[in-house]
Amino acid sequence: MKTVITYGTFDLFHEGHYNILKRAKEMGDYLIVGVTSENYDKSRGKLNVEQSLVDRIENVKNSGFADKIIVEEYFGQKIEDIKKYNVDTFVIGSDWEGKFDYLKEYCDVVYLERTRGVSSTKLRNDRGIVKLGCVGTGRIANRMCYESKYVSGISFDYIYDRNIDKAIKFAEVNDLTFFTDDYDKLLKEVDAVYIAIPHPFHYEYAKKALEAGKHVLCEKPLTLVREQAEELYALAKEKNLVFYEAIKTAYAPGFKRMLAIAKSGIIGEIKDVDATFTKLLDDPNLREFDIYQGGGSVNELSTYPLVAIVKLLGANYKDLSFVSFKGDKEVDIYTKIILKYDNAIATANVGLGAKKEGELIISGTRGYIYVPAPWWKTEYFEVRFEHSKDNKKYYYQFEEDGLRYEVAEFLNSILNGTPNVSLGEDESISIVDIIEQFNKKEK
Repeated sequence: MKTVITYGTFDLFHEGHYNILKRAKEMGDYLIVGVTSENYDKSRGKLNVEQSLVDRIENVKNSGFADKIIVEEYFGQKIEDIKKYNVDTFVIGSDWEGKFDYLKEYCDVVYLERTRGVSSTKLRNDRGIVKLGCVGTGRIANRMCYESKYVSGISFDYIYDRNIDKAIKFAEVNDLTFFTDDYDKLLKEVDAVYIAIPHPFHYEYAKKALEAGKHVLCEKPLTLVREQAEELYALAKEKNLVFYEAIKTAYAPGFKRMLAIAKSGIIGEIKDVDATFTKLLDDPNLREFDIYQGGGSVNELSTYPLVAIVKLLGANYKDLSFVSFKGDKEVDIYTKIILKYDNAIATANVGLGAKKEGELIISGTRGYIYVPAPWWKTEYFEVRFEHSKDNKKYYYQFEEDGLRYEVAEFLNSILNGTPNVSLGEDESISIVDIIEQFNKKEK
């Protein structure tokens, strides 16, 4: 008897799940299905799972293909299960191709091509699955495609690029069904769009999507002009649509917890915030160095330190100044942004051509908070006092690139009508305003 095993969350059980189980069953005589537990889903960064473990097991049972159903509760369990049940073949969707090759030591590993363009469901809830279309085929779009697989309820199967060859290649690499170089066609297919193109084009594409009645998740910076950002937020309100700026740090669990602790008064009154984000790029032909694509350190990186400053000290600063160094292509390769408040000061350091320790330090009248590099992926921070015996350390999970956190909150707002509590409209607009002031100064 040939034994086959597969695993999954099986939330909002749909046609793709059904087909994987059917094909897995056809590969052997006895099919074991592992359904992930709530705790394991959380530990591996799977977000927005709506159905309980009992309901998800029932989904699999009702398919009629499983001879045995088990619960997957921890990392490494697959090896133990394969040994325990004398499994001959491990089967999983092609979304995870290569990820489980380590199991080849114990059994055959087969990656089944997934069901493309899943839009109908067999046991779905009445809210269904949100179809998310991606605008752009660059590095961040590829990362988002991968991260979205960890958010239950999102279908990332639609790609647009003005260059059809790039759209086709992206669809092939990421196993997507729909690709186009016609933005109107994309908008007709989806419920929401993720805008991942150079900054100067955000306004145009976001506005058209909102006018078409689509929710929008737009990469940072939202725009390079305050007036445009205000217009987009107003349009989203008018249309009753969800409009998010995708500054991933703002949605990260560790960062949000750190903000709460900082504002709790544990370090006293906050007097100084110093945040740094630099990265060295060697290729002078990259978009980041192109002035016509919104290049430069401030346009590219300042949203990260500014979101920390605005979150901690607010947008009502009294004085704003910049000190910059330019490179050969007339964009700033390193800039120090200084904000003075009534009772505090803040510094944001950003650079594409000069490197500095990427840390965040929040100084208060009783102590300070230290977040080591890379602080924008907050996994660990320490609250420090005059006497080190009083210091406290905090650890939080930050999965891979972290884009899944913003997608999960974006989806919750669409499905449940919840406001964006992680990054408010006023905070987003104030960051755009600072960037605009910098660009006016440079001109």
